[in-house]
Amino acid sequence: MDWGGIVLCAALLVWYYGFYSGYTCGMQTALEWLRCSWNRENDYEHGGIVLLVSAYMVFHACREMEDEKPQRGPWGLALVVLGGLLALLAARTQQGRVAIGALPFLLTGLVWYYIGGRAARRCAFPFFFLWLSIPLPGFQQATVGMQLLATEGAQWGASLFGVQTVVEGTNISSASGQWGGSFNIAGGCSGMRSLMALLMLSVAWGYLASSLALWKRILLGLSAIPISIVANAFRLASILVLSEYVDGAFAGKTWHDWSGMVFFFPASMLILLVLHGVLAGEIPFLKKRRVVVRMNREEDVK
Repeated sequence: MDWGGIVLCAALLVWYYGFYSGYTCGMQTALEWLRCSWNRENDYEHGGIVLLVSAYMVFHACREMEDEKPQRGPWGLALVVLGGLLALLAARTQQGRVAIGALPFLLTGLVWYYIGGRAARRCAFPFFFLWLSIPLPGFQQATVGMQLLATEGAQWGASLFGVQTVVEGTNISSASGQWGGSFNIAGGCSGMRSLMALLMLSVAWGYLASSLALWKRILLGLSAIPISIVANAFRLASILVLSEYVDGAFAGKTWHDWSGMVFFFPASMLILLVLHGVLAGEIPFLKKRRVVVRMNREEDVK
């Protein structure tokens, strides 16, 4: 193992991403740019969790290849060169997004070169998982469509419980006038923020579910999209139902602020658990016990 080369590469990565201030008019490093982009306006407040999940998946991959002997893979240099060109392009154009996007290529290429192709294949997904922490350009334009979809879903969900509503754009009011004014399905209630957070969790879940076939793992990872839309619609519908039958002030403030943690994410994770069980043909985390029957040999029976 060429520890000297590994230390040198690690030092260069730390300098470029942690100390080179070439972004936001030369005022921020790539990591500082990424941290500042994790805000409510970008719907990427979960960005820091992506790093933790990625680190865990790398640890999980390392445990699976403990017995593998390091073997150099010269083709890893091709990925390193590609990542280096992207990093150079990012520095020239001051695009922090491109700089962070280059990091998985650099890391995967270095693992491939120093440890081997099998190790690189195991670590590639955890490294490229970091892309989920990068805010997408023009991402907010999709929020408007999500707002309209959430409004229709909330109205439909509330009607299941006998609550009749009137919809004007993204404003929902009571047809009976039970609560004063109207509720506006703003950008924060569109479900886009929760969709991105749940997508991160479901993709990681699909990766770690190594016992499933590849197509089942992909299905499990992408299931966050319909689950998030449906769960958010019922969360908003619960606000309307509570406003109609309990108290509008409580529903519009207290329940609105806490329903994401109390209702949305627990319900979404439960659905993911059930889906995993259906795909695996068993209940996850509950292994079937083996019943071992020991037969006494005839000569031991007295």
